[in-house]
Amino acid sequence: MDHTLLPNITRVHFVGIGGSGMSPLAEILHSLGYVLSGSDVNESDNLARIRRLGIPVYMPQKAENLGDAELVIYTSAVSADNPELVEANRRGIPLMERAVLLGRLSRQFKTTVAVAGTHGKTTTSSMLSQILLQANVDPSVFIGGRLPLIDANGKAGNSDVFVCEACEFQDHYLQMTPAISIILNVDADHLDYFGDLNGVIASFRQFATQTTGTLIVNADDPETLQAINGLTHADIVTYGADIQNEWSAQNITVHDGAYGQYDLYHRGKFITPVTLGVPGRHNVFNSLAAAAAAHLCGVSYDAIADGIAAFGGAGRRFEKLGTVAGITFVDDYAHHPTEIAATLGAAMALGHRKVWAIFQPFTFSRTARHLEEFAEALSAADEVIVSDIMGSREQNEWNVSSKQITDRIDGAHYLPTFEDITAFVVQHAEEGDLVLTMGGGDVYKCARMIKARLTK
Repeated sequence: MDHTLLPNITRVHFVGIGGSGMSPLAEILHSLGYVLSGSDVNESDNLARIRRLGIPVYMPQKAENLGDAELVIYTSAVSADNPELVEANRRGIPLMERAVLLGRLSRQFKTTVAVAGTHGKTTTSSMLSQILLQANVDPSVFIGGRLPLIDANGKAGNSDVFVCEACEFQDHYLQMTPAISIILNVDADHLDYFGDLNGVIASFRQFATQTTGTLIVNADDPETLQAINGLTHADIVTYGADIQNEWSAQNITVHDGAYGQYDLYHRGKFITPVTLGVPGRHNVFNSLAAAAAAHLCGVSYDAIADGIAAFGGAGRRFEKLGTVAGITFVDDYAHHPTEIAATLGAAMALGHRKVWAIFQPFTFSRTARHLEEFAEALSAADEVIVSDIMGSREQNEWNVSSKQITDRIDGAHYLPTFEDITAFVVQHAEEGDLVLTMGGGDVYKCARMIKARLTK
């Protein structure tokens, strides 16, 4: 056990252990020898994995779940009146917010690579992890989605390298001081916290100033360049379409419908052809960021290309769920209009008879702010279905509804529940169609329901 991470602590309880930002931390702490327990309010794939590790998970959340815990980890999504937090305060058990634990963990390693950006964090951190794992670097890993190579969101490795997502939500990534940081893009999101795009840019700038070694930045993204403008404390490595960047993709072509092929250039010199295992032009540039970071970690060019080619996607990132009755199912975490547009762009290029976009909006505030953008992005699909909004931590003070999205799209359907959607798709989808579920909540359950009905 690493006693410097949590001094004098052996037993740790996670409130909401199934969350995408909690389960990988739990897996890492478990592998380091800590005795864990956890609780949650909804069943999920993450909880199934946690239980397979032998970690007890309690439902519902109640005071006695804490047992003899010496530390309680929680997230900002947990309300102050949560019975487990109330009990921890009553008993004087120390509390630690998830982002603080991740910040501490990131400082345990000589080379922490923090992957930041409004979009693409999970895909890029997963791709980088795949490259490093295949190259026998054996990194520790913290990812917001399942990496099939390890069948987990996180693992403890035996090297000084730690790959982790760095999430801008409520400035959580400002707990970190990484050696290497990637900034993929800067976009208007979480505006209930940041206020406007300038607030987001200022946050990313602060994150950049906390990077101690190298900043890897997307030179094609004006807001990213604005965020780092004038910074001189760290080395800056650029990537993008222009060959003048340190890393660039030239001669980009479509391969097998939508899988990108390109020529990788480093410092103006041709290195090797690269073939992606995930669709979409946006992933060409995500792979450049991963290549730049892997190179800084000592990985050869050939091993970088091999890792990129072998990476077939992270869990809930254009994740292929199989084909039933000739209908292909894919699930994606896309929950912002920019992400939906990129995901649908990749899906539409695959040559299916029809693409069905089934979208579950995530949080009332984001839905209210981006109604027009959601409608515009979703309208690229052949068939559009929108379920009720998953409010998560919010109350609907905006009086917004999913119907306000579908009313803006010709032929779109507002179907409140997964049961409604399942019945409609089973009745109308045909062989050769692609059914794409999208959203930051639990819409992947809807895909499973449709598949189950079709197999009966």
